[in-house]
Amino acid sequence: MRILLVEDERRVASFVRQGLEEEGYAVDWVPEGRRGLERALGEPFDLILLDVRLPDLSGIEVCRQLRLHDPDVPVLMLTALDAVEDKVTGLRAGADDYLPKPFAFDELLARIEALLRRTRTSQERRPLEAGPLTLDPVARRCTCDGTDMNLTPKEFDLLAYFLARPGQALTRDDIHRDVWGHDFDRGTNLIDVYVGYVRHKLDDAGCTAQIETVRGVGYRFVPEGGERS
Repeated sequence: MRILLVEDERRVASFVRQGLEEEGYAVDWVPEGRRGLERALGEPFDLILLDVRLPDLSGIEVCRQLRLHDPDVPVLMLTALDAVEDKVTGLRAGADDYLPKPFAFDELLARIEALLRRTRTSQERRPLEAGPLTLDPVARRCTCDGTDMNLTPKEFDLLAYFLARPGQALTRDDIHRDVWGHDFDRGTNLIDVYVGYVRHKLDDAGCTAQIETVRGVGYRFVPEGGERS
């Protein structure tokens, strides 16, 4: 899971980033509002931690502009301002939650988990489309140009994970954590085996979508064809 942290206080940013990385999250830190907005609009993140008081563009304005382009990414605002009107302003700008400083890390983590869980539940029920592929997570059905693909449950989960992240280079650690869970044995090549299974079924369905190998990293899903390597 990728989190964008937009926070100008280096001490707070270091504390939050270290704690979240120890919990298995990938954290990108940006200290300015404008750069944070550019990153949020230009790259895929699973959640944004956004300070209100930033040196160039306030977190409120960052959130407001972000929501014009992306209504779905969860935003948790961090601020020393804890008056009711300040919270209302942040929520009306599009924030999903609001945590006043100083805060305990365990509370921050719990709020992040709750937001991600809520977002994941919503996304898990939403049909996915990428190139010729259509995947219905409720019916557990995947088709390519109208042809049904006979996927096992884990193949379905793996392909759904790729479809939700087209064009992203996904590490094996990303895949094992998000598809197989924390109990997965990293010493096996099970991910590579299952990617091979899914590739064969894409071929059998005459599908032009490809799962590319990204050398030294992992895999990337390309909806309209690519090089496997």
